[in-house]
Formats: sequence, C-alpha cells, structure tokens
Amino acid sequence: MQSVQDTGTMRSPRVSLPSNKNVLIKWVLLALVGVINGYATILMYSRGEMAFALLTLVITALALFIFGSNKTYAHRYIYPGIAGMILFILFPLIYTVSLAFTNYSAKNQLSFERAQSVLLERTYQSGESYPFSLISTANGHRILISKEGQQYITNEFSWDKLNRELHLSQTQRVDGKKENIKTIIKNKSLLGSIDLFLPSGEVIRMSNLRKFAAIGPLYTLQDDGETLYNNETNQYLKPNNLIGFYQPIDDKGAFTGATVSPGYIVTVGMHNFERVWKEEGIQQPFVSIFVWTVVFSALSVGLTLMIGLILANIVQWEALKGRSIYRVLLILPYAVPAFISILIFKGLFNQSFGEINMVLEALFGISPSWFSDPLMAKLMIIIVNTWLGFPYIMILCMGLLKAIPDDLYEASAIDGANFVDNFRFVTLPLMIKPLTPLLIASFAFNFNNFVLIQLLTQGGPNMLGTTERAGHTDLLVNYTYRIAFEGAGGQNFGLASAIATLIFLLVGALALLNLRVTKVAQD
Repeated sequence: MQSVQDTGTMRSPRVSLPSNKNVLIKWVLLALVGVINGYATILMYSRGEMAFALLTLVITALALFIFGSNKTYAHRYIYPGIAGMILFILFPLIYTVSLAFTNYSAKNQLSFERAQSVLLERTYQSGESYPFSLISTANGHRILISKEGQQYITNEFSWDKLNRELHLSQTQRVDGKKENIKTIIKNKSLLGSIDLFLPSGEVIRMSNLRKFAAIGPLYTLQDDGETLYNNETNQYLKPNNLIGFYQPIDDKGAFTGATVSPGYIVTVGMHNFERVWKEEGIQQPFVSIFVWTVVFSALSVGLTLMIGLILANIVQWEALKGRSIYRVLLILPYAVPAFISILIFKGLFNQSFGEINMVLEALFGISPSWFSDPLMAKLMIIIVNTWLGFPYIMILCMGLLKAIPDDLYEASAIDGANFVDNFRFVTLPLMIKPLTPLLIASFAFNFNNFVLIQLLTQGGPNMLGTTERAGHTDLLVNYTYRIAFEGAGGQNFGLASAIATLIFLLVGALALLNLRVTKVAQD
C-alpha cells in the first residue's frame, strides 16, 4: 500500500512558463529594436547607402524572427554567431565582389543624383566684380562695396551671429576702421559664405581677397532631368553612363571634350576583369606578381618545413646535451612579434650601413643591393620569412615526433637501419600526412602575407611601364592595396575588388583542397 500511495503522490515536473509581464517586456524590446533599426535603415537608404541599409534590414529581420517566434526561440543562442558571420564575412565578401563590376574609384564614388546635385550647386562669375573693404565698428563689422564711384555698405554684423544674406545700402559716410588683409584671410570662409544684395537686386559673392563679384549658377538642368546647360561656355552636357561622368556633346549628340568631375558609379560588367587580362600595363605586372606570389609561398613552406623538421629531430635527439636550452633558443624567433623582427632585419640588410653587408664585404668583397635589385630583394624576403616561419613548423614536428611509437625505431634498428634510414622510411612518412593540411594552410597564409612585404620593402623596387603602380616584390594582396589606395590615376576600388575576387577564388580553392586532404587523412 505504501508503494501505491507513494506512486499516487508522485507529481509530474512543472514546466515554468514565461509570465505575461516577461512576454510584454520582450515584445516592447523587440518593438524598440525594430523601430530604431527601421529608422536607421530608412536613413541609410535616403543617403544612398543601399548596401548598409540592406545589411541592417537583414540582421534586424533575422533577430525579430528568431526572438519573436516560439518555434525559432531556441536558436537565440546561435544568433550572435550568425549575425557576426553575416556582418564580418558574407557582407564584406558580397560587397567586394559587387564592387568588382563597377567603376567605383576616387573619381567615381557618388550616385548619379548626388553627382548631379553637386554640379548644380556650382557657380561662376556672371557679371562685374567690385572691390570691397571690411570695416570694424564698435559693435561688430560692416562690408563696404565700391561700385561706379558709389559706395554701398551693409548693416553691422558679428561673426558668431552672422546672417548669410546681407543687403547693401548707398552711403556717403563710413564710420569705423578699415581692417587689414590679415583679418580678411582669417575670416575668409565666413566672408565667402555671405551673399550681398545690391539695391538693384544683383547678388554678389566674395571672389577673392579684394573683390566681390556677381555670381550665377554654372549649370542649368534641362527638362529631361539629365541634360545640363553650361551657362558660362554655352555647352550642353549629358551623362556618359559608360564611364560614369558628365561630358559635353556636339550638335549630333556625340560625346566630345573632357569629362566633368565628380563622376558617379555605374555598372561596367566584366571590364575590370578584362583589364587584368587584356591591358598590357596591368596584365604583365599581374602575371609577374602572381608567379612571384606562388614561388614565394611555395619556397617559404618548403624551406620552413625542411629547417623545422631537421631542427625538431636534432633537439629531440636523446644523446644531445642541453636540449631544453636549444629548444628555447630556437623558439624565440616565434615568440618575438613579427613586425619587430621584420624592422630589425630591415636595418640589418641596409645596403650602406647594415651589418650583413659589412660582413659580406669583409669576407667576400661583395655588397649586394638588397632593396634596389629585384632578385636580391626577393632573396632577402625569402630569408626573412624563413626565419619567421621555421619555429612554428619545428614546434609542430616536435609534437608529431613524440607521437611516433618507439617500437618502430627499435624494429628498424634490428634490421640494421641507421639515422638516415629511420628518417626516410619511418619519421618522414608518418609525419607528412598530418603535416599536409597545416602546410596547405601555411601556403595560403603566405599567399596573403601583406605585413612582411609592406614593412620590409613596400613592394619595391618598382616596375617600369605599368598602368598602376607595381613592385617586383609585391604579392597579389600588396598589389591590390596599391591599386585601391595608391593608384597612379586615383584610387581604383573597382579594379582592386576584381583582383581581390580573383585572390579569394585562389585562396578558396586552397581551402577546399585543405579540407579534402584533411578528410582523406582522417579516413
């Protein structure tokens, strides 16, 4: 009976349900998030930031969907990871690829509407100019204009409460002190923002430090909403959507003459990719830099593997005394920040005062031009990168060596194998398989080793006869940086994005190969 009673008194576990108060707070918070981010999205869209508006909309909608639905509420813990992946991986990737199909550059970075409005705001001197004087009074300043023997003056004004529109009235007497040119220069920006209205209705504005002149709009928008009329040169301008600039047209409507800045962003299709392959000033340095990037990455991996593997075997040799000291000394280059080591090597390789050239000249009578000769500059970079990379490989090999069973070495010793045979037939085959994915990752890292090149040589020595600036020691990532931020014809973000897309495809292929090799190794 007792067991029956105990069984009967057992209660099902309670499930804690959220209270109405908590539900209300949740929906209020979600509503606030939706309203604030919705307003931010509209604000970005109104300013022409379509990509960022779309990004904000996607992240906000995803948050409202996950936190607002009972079916998806369990996924709230992974939302930060998903949002971070969208924000820091997918969005930059999609944005970069999209820029590769546009003419986005320092000269073309506005929307068409914004570029048109900038042009419509421009003015020119449409009439005569008149000398002026800045008069200091007891309560502020006044502007005195001389026109055809008559004098016109404004009311008093102060710099902190300046009215941008001042009316001139004729005067015979001027009270106050005439300010010197230094005061005019000091307040040039404020004076340049003032419109003066003559009694005749003519509007004049400061044209230089001595004169005010009649002004007028430089361009007038025509009825079609696109064509501009230049009031100064009496020319018509139309938007050239092939290059993203306004350009004058002739009587037949054909584009002629120089383009008018600022430009606007247009889609150019595969033009940037075609420039990489067809334009000689880009194609030749691109191919040369691509080959050097592959060679640099392969040599860096090969040399660091060879040196790291040999040193790992040496410091693991039981007969070697003081092995722990050697390990610490050999790992030190990995412990020192890379940028410090690079800058130290930059001083060591100095062609005039560096210690390396001093030693080489004393021993062999040679003084290599490490920074001006392309071949020697590449050799220097490989030497420095090998020094920076071998400790990492050595540490990996030391760990893998400890995982090899001693029984294999004992069996090979019975067969009469020596140290070299053990390395060739036991150590190397057992280590190369787990090392392969790491070596592929190291290759991909060196493929984009921007810091080493930028700090050591900055890509130099420079190539000659190139459309965009390029150096003999540039890697593809450094070449892309030059085009994006140091372009000879202006910062060309579209072309840089096209090259960055190609780099992404190459590195992505290496990543897939890495995954494939890792899977095979696990199988």
